[in-house]
Amino acid sequence: MFWSKWMMLLLLFITTGQSTTFTFPDRPLVQDIMVEKEETKIFLLRDDVKEAKEMIKKKYPTLRIRTTFQTAFSGLSIKGTNRELNKVAQEPFVQSTHALSEYKVTMNESVPFIGSEQVRGLFDEHHHRLTGEGVKVGVIDTGVDFTHPDLRRNYIGGYDVIDKDYKPMETLKGEGDPTIHGTHVAGVIAANGKMRGVAPEAEIYAYRALGPGGVGTSESVILAVEKAIQDGVDVINLSLGNEVNGPDLPTSLALNKATEKGIVTVTSSGNSGPDLWTVGSPGTASKAISVGASLPPVKLPYLQLGFDNKKIEVNPLQGSIPWAFTRGYEVIDGGIGEESDLTSALGKVVLVERGELSFTQKARNAEKAGAIALIIGNNLKGSFLGALEQEVGIPVVSISKENAIKLKEGVQSNVLLYTRYAVIQDFLASFSSKGPVTSTWDIKPDIVAPGYSIDSTVPGGYVSMHGTSMAAPHVAGACALLLQAHPEWSPEQVKAALMNTAKPLFKSNGKRYAPYEQGTGRIQVDKAIQSSSLIYPSTLSYRVHKKDKPLQLVKQVVTIDNQSSTKQMYKIESPHYEPGLTWKFPLSFVVGPKEKKQIEIGLEVDARKWRAGMHDGVLRIQSNKEVVEIPYLFIIEEPDYPRVMGFQFVPGDKKGEYIYELFLPEGADEVGIALYHPDTLRFVTYLGVEENVERGTVRRTVQIGNTIPRGMYKAIVFAKKNGHEDTLDVTIEMQ
Repeated sequence: MFWSKWMMLLLLFITTGQSTTFTFPDRPLVQDIMVEKEETKIFLLRDDVKEAKEMIKKKYPTLRIRTTFQTAFSGLSIKGTNRELNKVAQEPFVQSTHALSEYKVTMNESVPFIGSEQVRGLFDEHHHRLTGEGVKVGVIDTGVDFTHPDLRRNYIGGYDVIDKDYKPMETLKGEGDPTIHGTHVAGVIAANGKMRGVAPEAEIYAYRALGPGGVGTSESVILAVEKAIQDGVDVINLSLGNEVNGPDLPTSLALNKATEKGIVTVTSSGNSGPDLWTVGSPGTASKAISVGASLPPVKLPYLQLGFDNKKIEVNPLQGSIPWAFTRGYEVIDGGIGEESDLTSALGKVVLVERGELSFTQKARNAEKAGAIALIIGNNLKGSFLGALEQEVGIPVVSISKENAIKLKEGVQSNVLLYTRYAVIQDFLASFSSKGPVTSTWDIKPDIVAPGYSIDSTVPGGYVSMHGTSMAAPHVAGACALLLQAHPEWSPEQVKAALMNTAKPLFKSNGKRYAPYEQGTGRIQVDKAIQSSSLIYPSTLSYRVHKKDKPLQLVKQVVTIDNQSSTKQMYKIESPHYEPGLTWKFPLSFVVGPKEKKQIEIGLEVDARKWRAGMHDGVLRIQSNKEVVEIPYLFIIEEPDYPRVMGFQFVPGDKKGEYIYELFLPEGADEVGIALYHPDTLRFVTYLGVEENVERGTVRRTVQIGNTIPRGMYKAIVFAKKNGHEDTLDVTIEMQ
């Protein structure tokens, strides 16, 4: 997969450019010039792996089998020319083919906040306190500093997939861009020293699948999953992801297989919020626990322009000093942060636009110019997380594109910028990725956990970090506590206990977050451990309904699992009547002690009586001892999901050669890339236009030659499906 210098430290998803309306010239279909270039693909197999390998070696002697997957699933990663690999893809023993995907890390009062301190007063069947004792947790990440004083007593072993040895240490200085992420994640789960994690006596197994800069491929991640399965871990944590919202990428499938083998799998949903459809693989895995980020009790700064009551939310960059101002300051527009843009920055707050320069360079330029603080406005819709590569002496924060526009208006009016503070908790973090999942329309994330300003271990000490990467290990630690208390529970039961007892979160206006934003809510591990009933699946998706096919009935099979020692009566509360919805389920039923019962909960939708879009609600199932809320979702007409995502563009091995990749969630009637001059927005050419392309990853090699001058270009990646067209606006470089 692709590697580039800007992919560092955290899940930054750095892009450049502005959102602009473009008019496309007539699109002539062009033929990509395919070059005999070697690449690696993953093949999922229908038949026995050994027989498939023998067949490939005999029939395709020029191909090289890199990795054999037999634990997570039956498959091979094979290196060779695109032409030969395409032939293998047509063999009857091949189930599906996938290009390598790139994975990056997704970026302390939170531990007692989720109920783990209350758990300390609970005991397992051997009368031991619940601390995660005896539970094996695999951390698939950038490695772990197993010499850290808070982790060395918990660290048992693992494997370094990158260096192919049994010392999965973080990338150190001199070995490439240093990493700290896996050590931070491991500390949240099981630190046991100066700081204590959620499950301080759990056993940590580390698998280094992401190398320098925190970047790796789907091949390395899947191999790490295989190693974890072979080592017999009980829980796997993957605080990593990509931008592709698809349910059937190999990493998502590998997590599903691990779950089927009895391992609880936990993964971060991603840091690409606040928009919908931003949850990325492997957070899309149906059987894994996908975790979004919420706020623990935290004192947060927010900005106000003059007497305007509108709050401007800020996200401190990792590595920044705190934002702690108490009076108003003048703000200037610093462009993109070049030194020439900052001549009047002395004693002022500087607002710059994201892109072209690194965050660190922008900050250093602002500090050199005498600015007291730096605000980086997003150049795309929504907010983002970022990190500084070096220390600077001024606070650096990011804001959304929408707030940056508002702040620029204040700059033009010479209005002072004031800082206010509020102690808040149990709101979603703005960066937390949201669902649902394309194609299956499953509800993700499943739950949320604290992921903002989380203190934990790093090589050489401790640091505070933000991200769904920090939320997922809270859940992995909670799973270790649950498995100590209930060692007989299956992954499905552990997931249900956490989801059934989660605390639903509400927005500041009192409206409940949608299930595809928060799942069932924020985890409460103490309540999960003491569950007397488990109900799963714990969210229900009733898929897509078309107006030209009225009265569609969708049935979901739900398991009622009575964990108590007495029989229980269950009642399903009839939802408030709404025209066009007819529910079909038993009103009441009895489940014996320690028994399970499956029931059908059907929903008939008359799509003609509903507006197009996503609709959600909550079913309430009452037992003798508790009430469990089951969120549901149904969609009218084809939803407004992104038709194209995950675009990458890099030089090939030959002069004038470039490789691009993108993902089509449902395929495309037409897809292509249009180039424009970055300043004049004059149309230059198409890199490629194709029709009737199947869903999945599209990877193409094109030969540009000398037809396009070197330099930066505005690229509009477009995809059309069923009359709806989406575009990605990025800047690419012709070298």
